[in-house]
Amino acid sequence: MAGLNPTTPTPTDITVHQQSRVLEVAFSDGARFRIPFELMRVYSPSAEVKGHGPGQETLQTGKREVRITALEPVGHYAVQPQFSDGHNTGLYSWDYLYELGANEARLWQDYEARLAAAGADRDQPMAANKAGGGGSACASH
Repeated sequence: MAGLNPTTPTPTDITVHQQSRVLEVAFSDGARFRIPFELMRVYSPSAEVKGHGPGQETLQTGKREVRITALEPVGHYAVQPQFSDGHNTGLYSWDYLYELGANEARLWQDYEARLAAAGADRDQPMAANKAGGGGSACASH
C-alpha cells in the first residue's frame, strides 16, 4: 500500500456516485478526480490483489459492474471501501487515491496490457480459487 506522504494533498470532499460508479475526490491542491470503482477494485492495495511481493499479484477480472456498498474512514489518512463483490481489505490512503486519479489513463493501459498478456478480458469471471472477496488468506492482513 502506498503510505501517507506528508506532502500529498488531503481530500476536501469525497462523494460516492453509485449510478456512474465513480468515487469523486476533491483535494486541497484543487485537483478533483472521478475514479471508477472498477479501477479502484482492480488496483486494490490489498495483499489479496497485490500479493506480498513482485510476481504475486492476482489479475482481477469481472469487475466492470462492481459497486462500492460502504466507505469507512480509517483514521485521518485513508478510506476502506466495501465492494459489492465482497472485497473489503484494501486501505486507500490519500496519496494512493491521488495516484489512482492522477494516473488513471496509464493505469487503464497497464491493466489492459496485463489482461491481453494473460489472454483474459475485463468481463471474464474470476477463477473460483482466485475470486474472493472478503478477506485475505494471509494472517498478516
